[in-house]
Amino acid sequence: MALTLRFKVFERYLAREIYASTALILAAFLALFGFFDVIHELPNVGRGGYTMGHVAAYVALTMPVRVYELMPIAVLIGTLYALTLLARHSEITVLRASGLSTRGLLQALAKIGAVMAIVTFAFGEFVAPPAERQAQQLRLQALSSVVAQEFRSGLWVKDELSFVNVREVLPDASLRGVRIYEFDSSFQLRAISEAEAGRYVGPNLWHLTSVVQTLFEGGRARAVRATEQQWRSSLTPEILTVLMVMFPERMSIASLYSYIRHLGDNQQKTDRYEIALWKKLTYPLAVLVMMALALPFAYMQDRMGAVSVKVFAGIMLGITFHLLNGLFSSLGVINGWIPIVAATTPSALFLLMAWAMIWWVERR
Repeated sequence: MALTLRFKVFERYLAREIYASTALILAAFLALFGFFDVIHELPNVGRGGYTMGHVAAYVALTMPVRVYELMPIAVLIGTLYALTLLARHSEITVLRASGLSTRGLLQALAKIGAVMAIVTFAFGEFVAPPAERQAQQLRLQALSSVVAQEFRSGLWVKDELSFVNVREVLPDASLRGVRIYEFDSSFQLRAISEAEAGRYVGPNLWHLTSVVQTLFEGGRARAVRATEQQWRSSLTPEILTVLMVMFPERMSIASLYSYIRHLGDNQQKTDRYEIALWKKLTYPLAVLVMMALALPFAYMQDRMGAVSVKVFAGIMLGITFHLLNGLFSSLGVINGWIPIVAATTPSALFLLMAWAMIWWVERR
């Protein structure tokens, strides 16, 4: 009973140390990336109405995304630092001599890591996506820019049996220069509609203004003009706001799922977004993998490396994990891998590495 109580006290002490170290590391990373983001935005100051105030607001709104992306790395370094300090003061050795097994220590780390995994998921799903959209909208409005113009002719989207060309998508998801090519079931061109502007009035309904529609009937064409016209389409502002987010991984699970369904309904490739969806679902678990990877360093004697050396090793491992995450996502899209395989392979590799290192230090 006394031993169990002692281990519970140790768990609370370990949690406090890991949380404090992780928070410190995360704050340092955020300050560093925030500085680089400010430097990156400085050339745009003075364009349109873009001021230093806009830069500060934009960088602040991108911080939740940074928290989500950097959390596993910060947890790895923070846990490694906390455990290394405990090992340096022989606290880990005393606890192991008192009966604390590696399994017990892993369970304690899992309980501590579960909290940070939940925080990571919450940031990635509920905080980062709306903040990212607000950041991009603020920046685009200040720069008087459009959201997307993928080709010289603008943005092209397939909508069931129609192809839609939009010259400009504005930050409020309204459209300028809309051109709709409608086909029948035998893929014969049925009509071409051109509108000066479009505004979503929902559900699945757009209000078009200054419309000119060319109808093709029996080998003849006739033009119909209208000041206003309703256009029913599966295209929604939620789908268009995907264009505001540069990386699918920064979208919410709900937005990704909705966009994947839209692409699937229109027989378009979904690989990139499916991989991003699986990454969103599994990325918080990387926090637990990073904590398991940090444990073997606590078992290594001080003569095998000072605290600073081990922290440096943690930084290198964290950077490697971040690079592998991006690499396998790209390879998955290029080679057509199963999305869940492309999304989880980096975490699986690091979990295997953690297991191998624990087995090695246990044998010593």
